[in-house]
Amino acid sequence: MMGATVALLAMPVAANNSITANEVQAQDQCSQDNKNALYQEFLKFRKDDQAKAYDAAKKYLACPAAADVTPEQQKIIDYLKKWATAYEVGSREAAFDKALWTDKNYPEAFKLGGEILSTDAENLKVLVALGTNGYLVASNAQLTPSALDYARKALALIEGGKNLENWQPLTGKEAALAYLNFTIGTLTVEKDPGNALKNLIKSAQFETPLKKSPFPYAYIAAAYETGPYAKQSEEYKRLYGGKDETPESKLALANINQIVERMIDGYARAVALAGSDANYAKQKTGWMESLTQWYKYLHNNSDAGMTELIASITTKPLPPEPTPLTSLPPTAAPTSTPASGAAPANGNGTASSTTPAGTTSTPKAPTGTTPSTTKASTTPATKPAGTKPGTNPDRPRN
Repeated sequence: MMGATVALLAMPVAANNSITANEVQAQDQCSQDNKNALYQEFLKFRKDDQAKAYDAAKKYLACPAAADVTPEQQKIIDYLKKWATAYEVGSREAAFDKALWTDKNYPEAFKLGGEILSTDAENLKVLVALGTNGYLVASNAQLTPSALDYARKALALIEGGKNLENWQPLTGKEAALAYLNFTIGTLTVEKDPGNALKNLIKSAQFETPLKKSPFPYAYIAAAYETGPYAKQSEEYKRLYGGKDETPESKLALANINQIVERMIDGYARAVALAGSDANYAKQKTGWMESLTQWYKYLHNNSDAGMTELIASITTKPLPPEPTPLTSLPPTAAPTSTPASGAAPANGNGTASSTTPAGTTSTPKAPTGTTPSTTKASTTPATKPAGTKPGTNPDRPRN
């Protein structure tokens, strides 16, 4: 019992001795001579081995500042803090670039990018990098909300006048604008096709690989189909389905047909740009089915002229969203394609704002609905096969 008591009484003394030894050791490490040595080590490696320089700087900064620090010593402390912070930021951005552009490790890239943005919310370089690659994570439900948010922020900053000195690996500002709009369009086309359409059309306006890829145009066609077309088609059926034709029903149908023309244009561009590339073979089959069905819808169930349309479509500018008609257009001269905003040409080579020649009612829908000869028919109720554009394998390199 006496031995145990002595041991217990000795414990605080031993602990106190240990603390004193640690404090002495810390004081030795943080002596002015040792800090001077650390600073000289930092200067030695600052250019050629920044990892070692950073280690020396962190050891120096870990020491508590002396109460009697001189102005010269304070300058060193301030400089080391600034340098170490810049090194940490640069290292994190280098790791971010490697994860995104080299390794294509999108979860890691979005994690690192999010860390950078948590302290620098308007870091345009990081926002552009994540936003322009955002469409590549469309299948990842955890990343798509962030991708969409980053793309929108980057686009708003650029349109607000903010710029980058170096856009690499993108070729420049136009490439950034194209891919940011494409990301926003592809990630919102299912829930908000009407607004997504505007971004998708913008994405195809710039001289980038996107302009020569079939995917933007397939997405544009799908956006028209699931957005304006679906809305106006449903409205047409509600107001005019099964009723006698009137000037109002004909005008409503003419506006619907304008949208169908844009859908045909989009699918034709997708088919033309897919060409014989095996990477697009599966999607091309669906795009061709949609193109054929909608083309026949406006051309009295005939595909005459469709091959010529595909062959020439890329020589024509991408049409903007159609302006709603407020009155029935006059009979126009025959047109070779239905890509413009004019009334569609029918199978007999004459244009009609409401029906193909030879019929007394609206065109047949691709879904097989049969129009009445005395009543306003319903427009297509379901979309044809091949509407989904598919996954874009292209990367926003330039």
